Amino acid sequence: MRKTPIITDHVYHVFNRGVNRGDIFFAQGDYRNFLQGAVHYKNSNNKFSYIKRNPLVNHDPVSLQPPKVEILAYCLMPNHVHFLIKQLVDGGITSFMRRISNSHSHYLNIKHGRSGPVFESRFKVILVETDEQLMHLSRYIHLNPLVSNLTSDLDKYGWSSYSSYTTSARDFLCEPQQVLSYFKSKEEYKNFVSDQADYGRELEKIKHFTHDHETGS
Repeated sequence: MRKTPIITDHVYHVFNRGVNRGDIFFAQGDYRNFLQGAVHYKNSNNKFSYIKRNPLVNHDPVSLQPPKVEILAYCLMPNHVHFLIKQLVDGGITSFMRRISNSHSHYLNIKHGRSGPVFESRFKVILVETDEQLMHLSRYIHLNPLVSNLTSDLDKYGWSSYSSYTTSARDFLCEPQQVLSYFKSKEEYKNFVSDQADYGRELEKIKHFTHDHETGS
């Protein structure tokens, strides 16, 4: 059993990393496939690999369900993933994360000729308890590629929800409205993130505080 119960209508920081801290993405197509699968599993239990072979199945209303989760922010990194997720139905986060993790593991093992687990363990969750924590976690998640020196321009990093917060770009996975409601404009949110970029780089050196508060099974 989890030390932190996952309760419907609450928001959580959910994250997981590769086994032995190894990579979970090896090519651009791996990131793209993971995001497509995440969009799919928000409101479907059909296997994503089956849907890719039979795309008309997912247009059948019987196969679609109400969304299990609402993704407020996300970031995919070479060896780990972050989500800011609101659970909409009981068991929604667990179902979503289990299905996307299993799907991605299956995809990588076939595509790259590997075997065995891809993710280190069961995903970790941290309850978001305040509006301030929600805002700061969204910033932390979006700063990951910058503080890890994967990009010098967060708007150009294609594997996070940041551009949906700061530009008119459409993101089929993320719904940023809840976090953005605390800011007067997208530009204000962009400044909120960039103002802490140097701090984020320092924080990366000692690891994010959530690593000291990981909960799981």
